[in-house]
Amino acid sequence: MAISTKKTRPLKPADMKALGQAAECLKTLAHPVRIRMVQLLLHGRYTVGELAEDCDVPDNVASEHLRLMQRCGFFHSEREGRKVYYQVAEPHLENLMACIESRFLERRK
Repeated sequence: MAISTKKTRPLKPADMKALGQAAECLKTLAHPVRIRMVQLLLHGRYTVGELAEDCDVPDNVASEHLRLMQRCGFFHSEREGRKVYYQVAEPHLENLMACIESRFLERRK
């Protein structure tokens, strides 16, 4: 068995409640339509209809995806007249998406 010479920082005791919240939010993100919505919303704000059209899903399905992700704190919405625009509220989504894109999407090019 090889001994690691890599210096590591000491691990703090696990905060199982926080890890549980992280797991729930990651489970919520784990859907192709939701990942695409995150991609889009990282580049601007969109209405449900615009997101639904890009993702090729009905508006009500897009709304449900957005509602679930908004509950995790990923997005917030803003009403302007009759339209509701969604924007990223969680700045760490950019890092998560960069990891996803570099691992799964960039090698397709």
